[in-house]
Amino acid sequence: MRNSLLIILVIAVLISTLGVLSIFSSTYQREGRAWQTIYQRQILWIILGLFLFFLVANINYRRFWDWTYLLYILTFFFLLLVLLLGSVRLGAQRWLRFGWFNFQPSELAKLVMTIFFARYFSCKSIDDVSLLSGRFGVFRGLALPFFFTAIPMGLIIEQPDLGTGMVLLFLFVFMLYLTNVKLRYIIILSVLVILLMPFMWYLLRDYQKDRLMVFLNPNIDPLGAGYTVIQSKIAIGSGGFLGKGWLLGTQSQLRFLPESHTDFIFATFSEEWGLLGGAGLLFLYYLLIRQSFLIAQRTQDYFGRLMALGISLMLSIQVIINVAMNIGVAPIVGISLPLMSYGGSSVFVTFIALGILVNIDKTRAVF
Repeated sequence: MRNSLLIILVIAVLISTLGVLSIFSSTYQREGRAWQTIYQRQILWIILGLFLFFLVANINYRRFWDWTYLLYILTFFFLLLVLLLGSVRLGAQRWLRFGWFNFQPSELAKLVMTIFFARYFSCKSIDDVSLLSGRFGVFRGLALPFFFTAIPMGLIIEQPDLGTGMVLLFLFVFMLYLTNVKLRYIIILSVLVILLMPFMWYLLRDYQKDRLMVFLNPNIDPLGAGYTVIQSKIAIGSGGFLGKGWLLGTQSQLRFLPESHTDFIFATFSEEWGLLGGAGLLFLYYLLIRQSFLIAQRTQDYFGRLMALGISLMLSIQVIINVAMNIGVAPIVGISLPLMSYGGSSVFVTFIALGILVNIDKTRAVF
């Protein structure tokens, strides 16, 4: 346990530090005290996140079995509250304001659904937690868990936050596969999604349709919907192999690159640290996610194993989608880069998830 705690802690702090450096670089020249102190707020989020990490690392992860449905109900309540009372920024209504802190419930939903899937697909007896999904029919193996997934996913997409909604869908599909739900059920779900895709187009907002179109050809609207991805690719390409150097990036500091401290922080980082720095950052994520899989392999308890696998998938999906949209091989869907992008909610949830991993490895043996 000590080894896993130290490894996860060191990697998380390294990634967070690189994130603070990139946030500072992309905002320190902007006018207004709010911009000039944004990196300080990120440092505060990280310190509070570390406190949550150590707190959760000392809470027996088996307690989440008892808290699962309460957490699900609370998440549903917060997501519903966002639609009624949420703060609006950049045309999206995703945040609840608690004093000086803007809380984003969709970030919490990713972790809560991971815990929910782990409990749903396993059963508990007096002294053991075993895999249950092999005995499920199509209703319990596919329809019912999809219903529970669709509720928060629909509320999140309505904010609108298509990216996080897709993360929940990917989590659901991958957890079906990992829990050995019958393959034909996964095929049925995949076929249904493919058949519904033409109809889903009409449910998208205009700006989401524009993003999908510029993904296919950014040059059809280079000064509008395609502007951000074009500037992101320019930033990454101009960094070369070694980068321009810290505080020397042009696309982010001269405000050519929108959201350079949040969704497109990977482009900001790569411009200043180059291909070598970007590859090093991705290697740190690889080590972190690999540690999650190793913890899952060492765990005999199916509930703990599924939680560890779910957390590793949650992190993997976010990293892959964020980097892919930064380099222009995926549509822009507003996914943050864990521990790098600015935002307290994302930092807190990620550190809580890592704390759960540490406790799973600490407890390990079924009792």
